[in-house]
Amino acid sequence: MKDESVSTNLLTKLSSAFIRKEPFGVVLIIAPWNYPLNLMIMPLVGAIAAGNCVVLKPSEISKNTEKVLAELLPQYLDQSCFAVVLGGPEETGQLLKHKFDYIFFTGSPRVGKIVMTAAAKHLTPITLELGGKNPCYVDDDCNPQTVANRVAWFRYFNAGQTCVAPDYILCSQEMQERLVPALQNAITRFYGDNPQTSPSLGRIINQKHFKRLQGLLGCGRVVIGGQSDEGERYIAPTVLADVQESEPVMQEEIFGPILPLVTVRSLDEAINFINQREKPLALYAFSNNSQVVNQMLERTSSGGFGGNDGFLYLTLPSMPLGGVGNSGMGRYHGKFSFDTFSHQRACLLRSPGMEKLNDLRYPPYGPWNQQFISWAMGSQSCTLL
Repeated sequence: MKDESVSTNLLTKLSSAFIRKEPFGVVLIIAPWNYPLNLMIMPLVGAIAAGNCVVLKPSEISKNTEKVLAELLPQYLDQSCFAVVLGGPEETGQLLKHKFDYIFFTGSPRVGKIVMTAAAKHLTPITLELGGKNPCYVDDDCNPQTVANRVAWFRYFNAGQTCVAPDYILCSQEMQERLVPALQNAITRFYGDNPQTSPSLGRIINQKHFKRLQGLLGCGRVVIGGQSDEGERYIAPTVLADVQESEPVMQEEIFGPILPLVTVRSLDEAINFINQREKPLALYAFSNNSQVVNQMLERTSSGGFGGNDGFLYLTLPSMPLGGVGNSGMGRYHGKFSFDTFSHQRACLLRSPGMEKLNDLRYPPYGPWNQQFISWAMGSQSCTLL
């Protein structure tokens, strides 16, 4: 938070130049339902650290957490600086009509566009933490069981309701045949012979999303799972093989415990497949060959990248979380949260005296003082706006 001194040139040598981190003012944080506590508190910590007042809008879909946040947060935070607003889309729409100094939104690209439109009316800066279809490329040169263990863990974590989870796998036909039994082995090891009785497997958030996911089970060919129980909002850990890119499961972010396998003939085809689509929030590549992983890293673009592992990078406060393109803009976590909620103010303080030294920068300009000013600024080209 301290002022950050910066270097000066000859024209400003006698001045004090620094960057001051200032709060934006009043921040609006709109949180999602899939990690309703974490994805509300994490940005809130950054906003408080940067000195802002905050209006918090928890998701009405995760209603129990919404209730707890509304009851507890006012007990611990100054109510003149922090407020919790409850309600659904209509209330959120009314909230967005007000002028905020910064808006932080986590959710879908569809709603993100609505929030960004509202922010634009007031020229309010914004962070959008969105989602998308995160690809996971599996090379032929790898251990299918190792890949299956790691992919199954971060695909079915929180019943697949994670914005950085792998949305589909790209692999060869041969690797698909090797991967399916390995995935079955991993799922059984993690959740038992009957995953519905496992205390480690979550449930779908509500009936609407359950029905949506149930409709996707008809895509491709079910090779693992496929069972569902509407009463429990249970969808079994499912793997779909031979999925075609035109099928519904490949047209939207799945956000559930369903993993499609799409076959490609080569690394180049996989990269082309990824680059023809919107930039994802996360991208994963598995291979024993580091050159394959590096090729995927260098020739694609995504918010985050995992080589031979999942979203463990989220556990590092030294790493930012943020999307690119359709998967969002801005970043947070650790100090990145503080920076997101801080205005970096450029400051130059100079003595009111020693005016004679300024004569060289005042008109009229001749070749000599023009050349001197350019040299003193440290550049031969004009950098003034």
